[in-house]
Order: sequence, then structure tokens, then C-alpha cells
Amino acid sequence: MADHIGQRIASRRRARRMTQADLAREAHVSLSMVKACERGVRVPGASTLEALAAALGVDASRLDPAYAGTSRRVHAALPAISAAIAGYEYALGPPQGTLSQIRSEVDEAVGWRLAAQYALIADRAPRLLGEALAHLHRGIHSGEAARLVVAAARAADAVAYKYGAHDLSARLIDVMRWAALRVDDPDVSATVAYVRAETFLAAQAHRAGQIMLEHALDAAPLSTAALGALHMRTAVVAARAGDPDAAYDHLQEARTLADRFPEGIHLGTAFGPSSVRIHEAALAVSLGRDHIGRALDVARDWSPGDEIPAERRSGFWIEVARAQLWSGDPDHAFKSLRTARRHAPQHVRQHLWACEDIGTIRRLKRTDAESLTSYAEWIGAV
Repeated sequence: MADHIGQRIASRRRARRMTQADLAREAHVSLSMVKACERGVRVPGASTLEALAAALGVDASRLDPAYAGTSRRVHAALPAISAAIAGYEYALGPPQGTLSQIRSEVDEAVGWRLAAQYALIADRAPRLLGEALAHLHRGIHSGEAARLVVAAARAADAVAYKYGAHDLSARLIDVMRWAALRVDDPDVSATVAYVRAETFLAAQAHRAGQIMLEHALDAAPLSTAALGALHMRTAVVAARAGDPDAAYDHLQEARTLADRFPEGIHLGTAFGPSSVRIHEAALAVSLGRDHIGRALDVARDWSPGDEIPAERRSGFWIEVARAQLWSGDPDHAFKSLRTARRHAPQHVRQHLWACEDIGTIRRLKRTDAESLTSYAEWIGAV
């Protein structure tokens, strides 16, 4: 079995024109692990298998047919995440590791979040949250510890939100808000507001979410990256609220800021010219069918590159697929959904629009039933 798994990993890697070092870097595993797996010397565990599969743009079951599935592992971990934050306001004991150690592990979890490797986060999140909270309550370097609590809770929230545990997501955001009050940095509070918008999106309380974000924009002087990210987020939420004027105004503010800011990651959020383009497509789709021409124009002239995290690249192609489907082009919509899957399969598999749209495409394109059915079965649409 190990040889077969290793052969599948190597074959998929070569098909993507990746070196073993490329795969190790994208999967956040060691080069020696990649080499050992491909030679059949080691059988990758569930976490390693998922990391390799995500980097290769396939579901883990494509590499190991006996794989039990990401969803089962994530849902099994949710109670432990909930327990880790049950008494977050109280000191429950001293930390087990150093602040430097937890900082390194939280940074790794942030990378997993940006790469949509949710199962890896789910496995690690309970301990990361407990350790970060213990350091914060210890009172030494409390500002840095509070930042780590915010980052760890945000990584855990990505899992909770994507897998439909919205009550847990809201509680994790409460932890983020509580910790942000212990940091003298408006950018940290802005980051929390950015994430808190999920609560309003989940409840479809879009107007309330827009007001919350606009208050956050006015709260304090912010860095270019934090201000720009908030404008991007507010643009999409305003579009969902049916306020196109405000949506385009916020998008223009973000674009103006991005014109003098290179694409990059600030406090765990991507911002720059490429991110603004992605949000332009998202805004157009959020406004509805009358605006999809703008999303199609973005996709016609440009596509996001490696400067953009995998989760956001995947989201772009899901948005574009919806616009293409609405425009009467199911062939290109299916192509876009396959591209989204290559970038971040775990993200696509948990995205409601992707599941809805592949079902619609399958009904429209019965001549391509085999490939469409395979995709629909993978995503859970049938």
C-alpha cells in the first residue's frame, strides 16, 4: 500500500511540474518526509496525507482510497476546540511550552489556514488555544500572547465556520475580541472586525454587518494593509446588503490603497492589488446577475497567481464559476470549479456555492455526465 500511495504522490507531483522540495514547501512538511513517502519507506499519516493532497490539488482519497475523510476528522475535533475556550477568561494553569514555541506553531497554523488545510488545524487547535491563553493569563509578554490568542482562534474559526459550526465560530470570535482588547494595536482590532463579518454573513444580517465594518473603519488610525482589507470586506458585505453604491465606493478605496502597497500578508490577511481584483469579482457576484459582467471581465483578463493564498485563489474561481453559470456558460463554469479544486480542495468541498453549482451544471450537461458525476460525488452534491 505504501508503494502505491508513494507512486500516486510522485505521479501527481510530476504532473504538476513540482519538485519534491516544492511539494514539501507547499505542504508544510519536511523534504525527507516527501522523499520517504514517495519511495514507500514511510506511510503518510492522516495529517501528512491531507497536507500533501492539498498541496497537490486533490482530495486525500485520490492518493489513498482507504482514507477515511477530512470531514470526519474535523467534526471529531470540534468538541475539543469548544472545550479549549470554555473558560477562556480564567487562568486554568501554567503553559507547558515557551512563548517562542507556541509562536512558531501558531505561525504554522496560520499558513495552514491560508492554504485551506483545515484538518491539520483541527488536530492542533485545542492545544494551541490552551497554550496561547495560558501565556496570556501568565501576564508576561501579554501583548504578544494576546496576538497569538487572536491568531490561534482565527485559525480554529476557519475550521468551525467552514464546517458549519457557526455557534462555535461566534464563540471563537468572542475570544478574539476579548484578546484584542489586551493589545495596544488598532490593526489587531481591525483584523477581528474583518473576521467577525462571518457572523453576519452566516446570519444573512448583511446590513448589520456593513454597519459593524464601517464603524471599524472609523475607529482608529490603521495601517494601509489593515485599512485596505477592511474596505475589501466591507465592499462585499455591502453588496450582499444590496447597497451597490457603498460597495463600489469601498472597493475603490481599497484599490487606491493597494496601488501603493505590494501584495502580501498582514496579520494573517492578504492585501494588495491581486486581492482587490479578487474582491471585485466577489462584489459583482454578490450584487447578482445584473453585475456579473464585471466578474467575467476580471476573469477574462487575469487570474490570481502564487502571490495569493490558496484559499483565496480557490474562492476566486468559485465566484467566477457562478458568474459563468449565470451567463449561460456551464462548460467554462465547470472548468473554473475544477481549477478551484486544484488550488484548495478542502475549501471547495465545504463551499455551498460550489456544491450548488456543480449540481446545476450536471443537470445541464448530461453529455459530460461521467466527469461531472465524479466531481459531484466528490463534493457531496449527489
